[in-house]
Amino acid sequence: MKRIARFHKVSAEQFASAVREEFPEHSDEEIGDIYASIRLPGRATKGSAGYDFYSPFAFSLEPGASIKVPTGIRAEMEEDWVLKLYPRSGLGFKYRLQLNNTVGIIDSDYFYSDNEGHIMAKITNDSREGKTVEISAGMGFMQGIFLEYGITVDDDASGIRNGGFGSTT
Repeated sequence: MKRIARFHKVSAEQFASAVREEFPEHSDEEIGDIYASIRLPGRATKGSAGYDFYSPFAFSLEPGASIKVPTGIRAEMEEDWVLKLYPRSGLGFKYRLQLNNTVGIIDSDYFYSDNEGHIMAKITNDSREGKTVEISAGMGFMQGIFLEYGITVDDDASGIRNGGFGSTT
C-alpha cells in the first residue's frame, strides 16, 4: 500500500476565522476548546478505504436543513493524488445525508492555499421520512478516500491555486 498523504490541523487562527464566519454565537474560549478537541481523520479498520472525518462540534439537521462544517483539517498529499469526500455510508443510507457538491474533491495543491487548505463540508439532510440527523462532537460524519489520477498526454495546465471552491476557474 502506498503511503502518499498526511492529515494536519489548520492553524487555530484559520479555524477560529472559519467558525466565526459560520457560527458567530461561539465565544473565543469555546472555539479554542473545540479546536483543541479536533481529531485527525482515521480509518476504522485496516481494510477500510475511507478516512473518517469527525465533527468538531455537535449539531442537528432537520429534514431539508444544511450546515457548513469547518473541519479544522487539511490534507497534504503527493502530486497526482486527490482526496474524494463522501458522507459516511450509514448516515447517507439512514438519513440521505448528502454533501451539497455530491463528492468533495480536494486537490493536492489545495494544501498551499491562503486558507491553509481548510476542508469544509456543506451537508444537507435530504430525508424524505422526516428524520432529524443528530451528530455529536467527535462523531464521524464524512469519509475521504485518496485516489491516484492520470492526465492527458497533451495536458499543459500551469495555473497556481489560491483558494477553495471555484478558485481555479
